[in-house]
Amino acid sequence: MRNQAFVLVCIVVFGVVGTCHGGGLKKNYYADKCRDAEEIIKNATEQRGCDASILLNSTANNTAEKDAVPNQTLSRFDAIDDIKAEVEKKCPNVVSCADVLALAARDAVSFKFQRPLWEVLTGRRDGTVSQISEVLANIPSPSSNFTTLVRNFANHSLNVRDLVVLSGAHTIGVGHCNAFSNRLYNFTGKGDQDPSLNATYAAFLKTQCQSLSDNTTFVPMDPISVLAFDSNYYVTLKQNRGLFQSDAALLTNNGSSNIVNQLLNQNKFFAEFARSIKKMGAIGVLTGNAGEIRKKCFVVN
Repeated sequence: MRNQAFVLVCIVVFGVVGTCHGGGLKKNYYADKCRDAEEIIKNATEQRGCDASILLNSTANNTAEKDAVPNQTLSRFDAIDDIKAEVEKKCPNVVSCADVLALAARDAVSFKFQRPLWEVLTGRRDGTVSQISEVLANIPSPSSNFTTLVRNFANHSLNVRDLVVLSGAHTIGVGHCNAFSNRLYNFTGKGDQDPSLNATYAAFLKTQCQSLSDNTTFVPMDPISVLAFDSNYYVTLKQNRGLFQSDAALLTNNGSSNIVNQLLNQNKFFAEFARSIKKMGAIGVLTGNAGEIRKKCFVVN
């Protein structure tokens, strides 16, 4: 289940951050080149952005995306490395880390349902550059307001519905205290608490996050079902228990708030998520002869 939390967060990251022009993706891309690729990835995932730049390690001369503050809640990069190694045994130098990441994310989330929750088109190539500046420029801050969120998603050809639907990925995973503690202790710079935050929930968060500077303690983003992919994220939002200011922002606009209400229905959420994650997975991908097929996901060839 910890791997499930990791890969779902990763798929949201690779779609928004990557240097990742989606025309080259297609269904069953590896059918002729590595017929069992998707099955190998599925089996390896169950056992343990879009050009996979999130997977590259920092070097002496460059701080990579995985070390950016917004990505420091991510873990288990080694799981993707292990899955890639399994694919390499059968089909060396054929399947990209970017496609491994996209497929593993889908398979990990889908495992308990015993069916794929969304379709993943393949044919991505791997990038050779990973820079911290890409994260800071493309991932919205957890303190973003609604206007900033809409602008950020629009810059990647994603609309308000995509914003609300993909925010539902916060049903899995954790957030570090310093990403939201200003809502508890210094919301307007006057030592105050965010009045939109459920008072009982705020009191609980204060027992976990006892200072503005705490950057090591973390809490579930979805206090109802942290390890389950479901629609409970929207239930918590309606209770004013969205962890980040960017979560609460979805209720500050009538249009997005109406979408939140619709996504309380779990079947509706699953259908909408499948559509939006497929759309996001085609943003800025490298295809054809661009990039490379990395032998190991954590280092360029």
